[in-house]
Amino acid sequence: MSSNESQDINTKQIAADILCEFLEVAFHLILYIREVYPAGIFERRKKYNVPVQMSCHPEVNQYILDVLQSIKPLIEKDELIQIVLAVTDKDHKPVERFVFEVAPIPEPSLRNDNYLLRLEQSLRSFLLKLNVCDAMLDQNPQDSSFSILVYTKGSGLVDLEDRQFVQNFPWMEADTKSYTLPDSKLVPLKTLSSDLIKMQLYVEESTNKTTGAK
Repeated sequence: MSSNESQDINTKQIAADILCEFLEVAFHLILYIREVYPAGIFERRKKYNVPVQMSCHPEVNQYILDVLQSIKPLIEKDELIQIVLAVTDKDHKPVERFVFEVAPIPEPSLRNDNYLLRLEQSLRSFLLKLNVCDAMLDQNPQDSSFSILVYTKGSGLVDLEDRQFVQNFPWMEADTKSYTLPDSKLVPLKTLSSDLIKMQLYVEESTNKTTGAK
């Protein structure tokens, strides 16, 4: 293996690590902002110099970590298309979907951002946008929950089904109809384009939410 190839592999690993770290914070913040769980299970922290809320619930935290550990190899191989946090009602039907769409970068590079300062600033902007997205969305129903959906290329699906990246955390193919929103509006939130990560975030929100006071 040449030194250039080794550098490419390392850069892809760096990109996967940074993206998964960001997604962990973003998922916790979404659960707080959208009141999926009571505010009491969250604690205030700071990430990318932005105040965020992180869950203290062990099962919620472990589920998110297991998902992200499972998809990290897919990110490194450019097999991840989207990762979606779907907020669901008490009947497990989605009422809104936070869609993180990831574009492949054939030759990721740190040349123009050696210390990752620009990338950190971009990720900070994502978190700031999430902090105010509540004003753009309708209230969710009582007794909301959530699921995380992963959309991959065909080879990525085979990897998830055949290889258990996280022990005792099997994946299954989702019923597409159960996690789509036929009557929805699209709320664009943020776009990131760098030499290491390319990603856009938007929300698909049901126009038929049955809300109730929390």
